[in-house]
This record gives sequence, C-alpha cells and structure tokens, in this order.
Amino acid sequence: MNWKESANKFIGLSDRMMKNKTLVLGASENPERYSNKAILRLLSKDHEVVAIGNRKGSVSNVPITTDHAAMDDIDTVTLYLNPLNQKPYYDYILSLKPRRIIFNPGTENEELEEQAAKAGIKVQEACTLVLLGTGQY
Repeated sequence: MNWKESANKFIGLSDRMMKNKTLVLGASENPERYSNKAILRLLSKDHEVVAIGNRKGSVSNVPITTDHAAMDDIDTVTLYLNPLNQKPYYDYILSLKPRRIIFNPGTENEELEEQAAKAGIKVQEACTLVLLGTGQY
C-alpha cells in the first residue's frame, strides 16, 4: 500500500475521489464534438474534470468557462483546439504545471510540445477517448 492509499484509508476517502484532475481545453456543449465525448467519458471513469471553451455552458455537471482562471492540481491538459487557436493559451497551459498534455488528433503542435518538454511536462500525441477506452489514461 503506497502513501496515498494509506492516507485515503486513514481519512476514509475512496479511490474514486482521488482520480487526477483533467482540464479539457476546447470544450463544447455540442454532443457531436469529441471534447464533449471526452468530458462524459472522463466523468464515467470517475475523473475530476474542468473545462474551458469558446462559449460558456456545461456538459453534464461540468461548467464550461471562457476565462483563464487559476487552477490547482491539474494533472492533465487534453487539447481540442487547433494549433493556431492554442497560441493564446501557451503561457496559461504552462503556468498550470500539468504532469502531461495530450495532443488529440488535429491538435499536434511542435512549438507548444517543445515548450512543454522544456518545462518538464510530458507530451503525448494520442486520443483521450482511446486512452480511456483501453485503460491507458
């Protein structure tokens, strides 16, 4: 049993409450969009989700904000913005100090990937939905 499991047992938290927090960047209320599907799949796997999009709204119980709010404990940023639309978010994403950034298909961006790698952030070109579906998330 590792320290996290021991602490959870001691304070009575379940493993379900300790999943890492994911920021979905490029979130949409449109159920046809992959960002929407990712939010729902992350929730179904008991991950904590926060979302930023072009328009305010919500997916399930997750509010979609439009601002660059300060956030703590972001483990993963999963991108659903094309490289051009990512530029205004570079500094924000890096300031969150996530453990990793997932570049979903169509979001691959060499410039941001290099900056993230230099900052010690793991870069992954993959599909969030596939990672979740295959237990590799």
